Amino acid sequence: MADERSAEQKKIDEWLPITSSRNAKWWYSTFHNVTSMVGAGVLSLPYAMSELGWGPGVTVLVLSWIITLYTLWQMVEMHEMVPGKRFDRYHELGQHAFGEKLGLWIVVPQQVIVEVGVDIVYMVTGGKSLKKIHDLLCKDNCTNMKLSHFIMIFASVHFCLVHLPNFNSISSISLAAAVMSLSYSTIAWGASIKKGVQPDVDYGYNAKTNMGAVFNFFSALGDVAFAYAGHNVVLEIQATIPSTSEKPSKGPMWRGVVVAYIVVAVCYFPVALIGYWVFGNSVQDNILISLEKPTWLIVMANFFVVVHVIGSYQIYAMPVFDMIETVLVKKLKFKPTWYLRFITRNLYVAFTMFVGIAIPFFGGLLGFFGGFAFAPTTYFLPCIMWLAIYKPKRFSLSWIINWICIILGLLLMVIAPIGALRSIILSAKSLKFFS
Repeated sequence: MADERSAEQKKIDEWLPITSSRNAKWWYSTFHNVTSMVGAGVLSLPYAMSELGWGPGVTVLVLSWIITLYTLWQMVEMHEMVPGKRFDRYHELGQHAFGEKLGLWIVVPQQVIVEVGVDIVYMVTGGKSLKKIHDLLCKDNCTNMKLSHFIMIFASVHFCLVHLPNFNSISSISLAAAVMSLSYSTIAWGASIKKGVQPDVDYGYNAKTNMGAVFNFFSALGDVAFAYAGHNVVLEIQATIPSTSEKPSKGPMWRGVVVAYIVVAVCYFPVALIGYWVFGNSVQDNILISLEKPTWLIVMANFFVVVHVIGSYQIYAMPVFDMIETVLVKKLKFKPTWYLRFITRNLYVAFTMFVGIAIPFFGGLLGFFGGFAFAPTTYFLPCIMWLAIYKPKRFSLSWIINWICIILGLLLMVIAPIGALRSIILSAKSLKFFS
């Protein structure tokens, strides 16, 4: 199909982060997807299990893995569903399914909430991990540093890295992050086995009231949903893979996704199940805190977390940079220059840093607002687009599977923020945020 873009449009597309490089290999999609999905939240999965219980917990983990793998397959397939055209961005696919204006309004707000919100959470997570390393290694005669100082130290890395132009340029960072995620997950479940099942371990619910148990259950569902948030960058990752009519990009992309999901399973299931088996309902919201010793191993695990969230921050920031730079260059007619990119990206890092410092319990806040975005963009928005575009027959197998995913996703979208709201209030009170 002939390329109908003008010379100016081609020049702009070659400058924008998502479309500037299309020579990625299939394994790039593997570690980009691992880095985007396996966050430090994996360390909280044993705690989520303690609020769900054995039966519901295992069911939710397995169902989430299956459903999100299915919806990810849908997005990979829809990337080139129109011959000669590639939907390089999530909102472009949304516009094709729902219309030019409605597609933007449905997809962009949710995608921005997820991507910016995750970057703020990782800013706080990186700062907390650095502080943990400092506190473990420097116990005597050391300056007492606040969390805000460590968040600024973590942010200083990104003031440099954000100037890498596109996904392919951060591939080595993403690979390192993917390796680190597998490493600290292995440390978490390996050290748990070494510690052994604790005396008087209890697998009952911690909450003292039925209402408290229900809220905790809802909150845990949100934690699991947060663990499967990689769909928001999958089309942008696929856009970096070369494609022809004979060899479409969906082949290598899907190969990379399958390997990535095997790695996700290797990270998630052992940590969640072994961590809960060893500590029961006494497990902390970060299993590394429950492990405590040996000190050198916990320091190493926290260092791995820092390296991983550095890579994850970059993966989620790249589509945001693409949106900002697209608006500035295509809508507001700025020239695509290095100093435009320098200013906008530094401002973005500064924004996420200041929000992380101002609201250190932002993770709970993200669970509240993000519940309206994580569940749709990951669990059921791909299904709705699939039904709108392909229009399968009613009560056919495809129709039934998609509607099951939609209903489960809608339930998750409604109940996850309810549990997160309680966590926000408790966190704010503990920090005397309202005083």
